[in-house]
Amino acid sequence: MNRPSRPVRILGSALAVGTLLATAACSDGGNAADAVSASPMAEDTPSPTVTPSPTSTPALTRTGAKAALITEADIEDDWTQANNAASWRDKLLIGKVDVAAFLNTKSNAADCQKLLNSLYSDSLLGRAVGASALTGFTAGDARMLYQAGDYGRASMDKSLAWIKSLPQKCAQFTATGSDGGKRTVRVVQSSLPKAGDAREGLTVRVQGTANGDPTTLTVDIAALRVGASGAVVTNGGLSGADHDSTKRAAQHGAQRLKDVLAGKTPSPHPSEFD
Repeated sequence: MNRPSRPVRILGSALAVGTLLATAACSDGGNAADAVSASPMAEDTPSPTVTPSPTSTPALTRTGAKAALITEADIEDDWTQANNAASWRDKLLIGKVDVAAFLNTKSNAADCQKLLNSLYSDSLLGRAVGASALTGFTAGDARMLYQAGDYGRASMDKSLAWIKSLPQKCAQFTATGSDGGKRTVRVVQSSLPKAGDAREGLTVRVQGTANGDPTTLTVDIAALRVGASGAVVTNGGLSGADHDSTKRAAQHGAQRLKDVLAGKTPSPHPSEFD
């Protein structure tokens, strides 16, 4: 199976894809309790059952962010962990979107430009508000980047909503590279297994030239949220994208993040969750 050579990298510090900072609200019912005990029927009236408020989900620590990263076992096949994922960049993603082509929907052009910029800089989920980590893998000429981090619940929901809107806003557009070459970019929604609390998937194809020859870069994107934390997978290259590997990375990555946030050690045998 041919593997794409898309740069995929995983930021290991403040990333990714969002962290869990869910806080639970506690109410003070002291005055009401005093009023009941003062009533004549208090001795005969059973105390109401109080349902405890849900406890806050612990924030993702730096150690936890690293533990939440997927491993070679999570994606199987011939993937090998890389040491230089943080430096990966693909010049085909550098381009200025043709705003004039958007006619009456010029605001969409800004979203399409943001997509290219975020893919190039590995910042699809924005800036992490807490700990984050990243890792990368290669298989033939394909690259997979996986990031996990504390992004905050509101920020994660906003990022996922933005990603979900892109197949409509940026279905097809043109961008001009620094060399003046034109690139045609197509964005379609992709399916993902049920992973985390929320998730969105895309496949992006960039048609242009490399060394004077026609070429197409295909990149899978899988973004997911677990509580207030998030993770994002980018996987692909010039030979295409292995969608099955993207799905496994998202599914097993979500489980690892869930385990870490629950204070558990992620299973070394991810097949248990298939």
